[in-house]
Amino acid sequence: MPVLEGLWGPDLRMRDTGLDVGVCPEEPPDSPVWGPLRTPPVTCGGLSLALELPALIRQLRAAWRARKGGSQGPERNQASPWVESGKEQEEEIKLDTENRSARVEADGRLNTGHAGVLLAERRGSYPLIDLRILKTSAQQGEVETVTRRKVKRLLSFQRYCHASRLLRGLVPHTPRSLHLLDDDYLGQAAHMLSKVGTWNFDIFLFDRLTNGNSLVTLMCHLFNVYDLIHHFQLDMVKLNRFLGMVQEDYHSQNPYHNAVHAADVTQAMYCYLREPKLAEHLSPLDIFLGLMAAAAHDVDHPGVNQPFLIKTRHHLASLYQNTSVLESHHWRSTVGMLRESGLLSHLPADMSRDIEQRLGSLILATDINRQNEFLMTFREHLDNQDLDLQLASHRHFILQIALKCADICNPCRVWELSRQWSERVCEEFYRQGDLEKKFDLEISPLCNQQSDSVPAIQIGFISYIVEPLFEEWHRFTEPSLLSQTMLDHLHKNKANWSSLRCAHTPSDVQGRSQAEEPEGEVGEGADIP
Repeated sequence: MPVLEGLWGPDLRMRDTGLDVGVCPEEPPDSPVWGPLRTPPVTCGGLSLALELPALIRQLRAAWRARKGGSQGPERNQASPWVESGKEQEEEIKLDTENRSARVEADGRLNTGHAGVLLAERRGSYPLIDLRILKTSAQQGEVETVTRRKVKRLLSFQRYCHASRLLRGLVPHTPRSLHLLDDDYLGQAAHMLSKVGTWNFDIFLFDRLTNGNSLVTLMCHLFNVYDLIHHFQLDMVKLNRFLGMVQEDYHSQNPYHNAVHAADVTQAMYCYLREPKLAEHLSPLDIFLGLMAAAAHDVDHPGVNQPFLIKTRHHLASLYQNTSVLESHHWRSTVGMLRESGLLSHLPADMSRDIEQRLGSLILATDINRQNEFLMTFREHLDNQDLDLQLASHRHFILQIALKCADICNPCRVWELSRQWSERVCEEFYRQGDLEKKFDLEISPLCNQQSDSVPAIQIGFISYIVEPLFEEWHRFTEPSLLSQTMLDHLHKNKANWSSLRCAHTPSDVQGRSQAEEPEGEVGEGADIP
């Protein structure tokens, strides 16, 4: 059934339900009900399974109305269940034609527009082992079903309602308008968005105000702030569709790598793009790439790290040859959503390919295994004072550094926010460790809840990863008020974690560990594997 497969995908084909299936006996083969079909429609349980989906929908509606109106008189029963009013048929045929055109356009881009250039993929990161087995201690109903999440999103954000308004030209044209927000949340969310450039922005509160749509709402607002929609002549419906795909492809069951983390990174990236040293040199394309990469940099993250995928022989590890496995998948998934939504279909092919490649360069830079590579290059540029932001290549490198900073900036937030993020990322580590223990795998570093405490993990992370990078960023900004604020928070948070580690460590163990550790900054994180 090619049409149904095209609409629903190869995994949602008809299955044997045990009902009697045969040729529809109510209409002769030359009946106009069948339209252009060359073979009589098939029936299943009394309903025609014609190859055209709109016709099937009309038949289902007619059968339901006939059954519902059976007790209201013989006239309702005499009407053929296969005949609808002409007006309704015209409307549905028109809708079906539009859907067909959209599918053909999307399929043409996927199959021919970029053939041989870049492989696009979506929804391929799920581990072979079901992570939900770790939910044994969770309360019943804690994990929402996909249907429930979609209904919740539709009720709160009303994406399709607003999309129809966009098609009818009812969108307000006032600058920086928040026409994609629900009216119920408009006031509170708009008040927060007016302060989106402040470093103490509470992304958790914003996510609650938008009812779980922080990423889409934030991106729409920032695209309006920078007038990117007008500059790149973006279709609002396609943009909304793309952002909805990105947000949906983040796994809400992940404690850390979810859509809220993506929104937090996007907000931090916006703050960095506004740095005086950088802002005056950025082009609209630079800003577009920076925001898009921040929003999609962890899309479809499975909640486990690269070593886990390698030792479980996950298909993504084989596909990307054990190198930047997750980051490569995030990038290819983003490309797949760009093409599926058609967001860049109006641009020249070479320009859209260039955007895809630059997005990949930014997202791949977030690989923590390449931290020293980027840090040394950044430090060398600053020592030599040879960064020229008039050059596109140098601006792109700074965007890579900015995205790396935004991705690991949680220890630089105020303590109340930083601690929440630290506990979330450690919870995700511990889940992986429990999974590895359950299946007799070697427990990865930082993933053993019995030996790796949250304070110890955070002190090591700050000492070895965060501090060196943000000290160089501080030098680059010469320094700015924001970079100084971030370093102040970083040092305070590190001191707080040190206090918590001492408070939760027995005195004898504490004395023994202090005797074994050398003095200095390295010693503070020596317990990190």
